[in-house]
Amino acid sequence: MQNAFYYNFPAIRGIQAGKEYFISMCPMRIIPKIFLFDEDELLPEIRAQRVLNKARIPEIASYLVQNSDAYVFSALTASVDGKIEFSPASDQSVHYNIGFIKIPMDAQFIINDGQHRRAAIEAALKERPELGDETISVVFFVDLGLKRSQQMFADLNRYSVRPTKSLSLLYDYRDPYAQMARDIISGVSMFNGLTETEKSTISNRSHKLFTLSGVHNATLDLLQDMNDLDISSQTHLAIDFWTELSKNINEWQLVKRGEVSAAELRRDYIHAHAVVLSAIGKAGRILIQNSSDWKNQLQKLKTVNWHRSNSQWEGRALVGGKVSNSRNNITLVATELKRILGLHLSKDEDCAEKAYFSNKKVELQ
Repeated sequence: MQNAFYYNFPAIRGIQAGKEYFISMCPMRIIPKIFLFDEDELLPEIRAQRVLNKARIPEIASYLVQNSDAYVFSALTASVDGKIEFSPASDQSVHYNIGFIKIPMDAQFIINDGQHRRAAIEAALKERPELGDETISVVFFVDLGLKRSQQMFADLNRYSVRPTKSLSLLYDYRDPYAQMARDIISGVSMFNGLTETEKSTISNRSHKLFTLSGVHNATLDLLQDMNDLDISSQTHLAIDFWTELSKNINEWQLVKRGEVSAAELRRDYIHAHAVVLSAIGKAGRILIQNSSDWKNQLQKLKTVNWHRSNSQWEGRALVGGKVSNSRNNITLVATELKRILGLHLSKDEDCAEKAYFSNKKVELQ
């Protein structure tokens, strides 16, 4: 018996690779209904390409709910195992590709791109049902038997490149700590003009000394557990700290004055790398919490030998002579800085130190 029940959507028809596809604006409330996500119903070879990372769903749903007046969702892309009938809006040639599509209700839909957005929409609708009247664009491809589905998945993701963390921070106006990082770059003379804001790594020939993501991460380490301060106070404290710190690292000043190149400093010293910047942030947080005279205390860092040839950095900032940005290395650099600043170690830091010296003994045997 022929299917007598259909979905009807306004749509625009297009052609790619000689095949028709359709773009429609679908109310969000129907997205969870037509795009079912039941892994047990999918063929294993298709299902393997679409393992849902459920940990991502609450974050995306929260973004949608909390920014209901300013969110942006890109289009979903779906394969349809069923016949799609297109009817032009009128007989006029100008409307030839504008009209309506009719899809049987028993057709199978598989999302090629956007399964996490689809799941987040379903979660957000439970909290904000009124979002159901808003629309999201959906690109429909006819894929009888879903034979092209895997290849479409591969093709859609072949050239996708995630933006660097620095670039994301540069353009993010919702995250207050992204805004803080930008304010710090502007407010701290040492960072201003010497910070790479688009890339999260610095090339050997670059004139930059820091990255926006590095400053951001180090500032989060500095301000951890300072929730009693509002965001404005945290920003002022961070600017004050990094400004004072820069006065006590002589080599940074040489770069600022143009007497040494940023490339030379990054080649020869560890304090031009993110591992040390974050370690300074961790040690600085404890210093600020324990001393009202923290600005004068920072002067102790003037005596530190930051050169990569200094053997004390091997195993801390360096592994096999190369800079390592692991959390363990950040901790080990921070513990050394806390020792220099006369600060007590936490239990975790004390354990990290014991493991470090234990490994040193093994290496010397």
